[in-house]
Amino acid sequence: MTIHQPLITQDLLRGAVRKIPRQGRSLASYERMLQATRELLLERGDDDFTLIDVSERGNVSIGSIYLRFDSKDKLLHAVIAQELLETLECEEKMHAKLSQHASSLGDYLGAYISEYSRFLGERATMLGLIMQKAASDPEISNPGKEIAAQSAILATNGILTFKDEITGPDPALKATVVFQTVFSTIARQFGLGTTSESADPEAWAIVKSELAKMMLAYLRDPA
Repeated sequence: MTIHQPLITQDLLRGAVRKIPRQGRSLASYERMLQATRELLLERGDDDFTLIDVSERGNVSIGSIYLRFDSKDKLLHAVIAQELLETLECEEKMHAKLSQHASSLGDYLGAYISEYSRFLGERATMLGLIMQKAASDPEISNPGKEIAAQSAILATNGILTFKDEITGPDPALKATVVFQTVFSTIARQFGLGTTSESADPEAWAIVKSELAKMMLAYLRDPA
């Protein structure tokens, strides 16, 4: 399976910003707008803040914000698009590193589950907020689905690096099932798509160590 350019997500970013500055004070001001908005989202757990809040937090004028964005929604779209694109880029680097250092399917699965758990854990709060917004905003929903699909391809391609160790008639299907199982398990731990109260750090420590063994047994099952 081939990774494609995340065109829908890139379109969301381009459509949100009148013109993305390339250098100098204008770029620094633009980046402060995005960073201030991201910080406010994370601190408040929703988008219940104003552009005045963004202005004060980012040390930028309201006029500067409206020079770049038509509305608060457009500013949010830019922040979300940037977060999704950066998440995909970091995930690509993670999988490339895993593939370089793993010498067997078992090594890969153990390292993958550990690293992917850390990866999602670091981004869980922001990704959860994006999921909440996507439920009511199709302009965010479609880029979110695009990045999720790319994430699945990265993971299955990584597992299929060790295709010779996978038994059964359809290794690609098995790799997909492993990814979905791993993602669902980790996502539940960090409250993605569910409630944060469901997370149990002690139970997760046990499950994480055993999950790679379960997935390896499944991939090697000839059925």
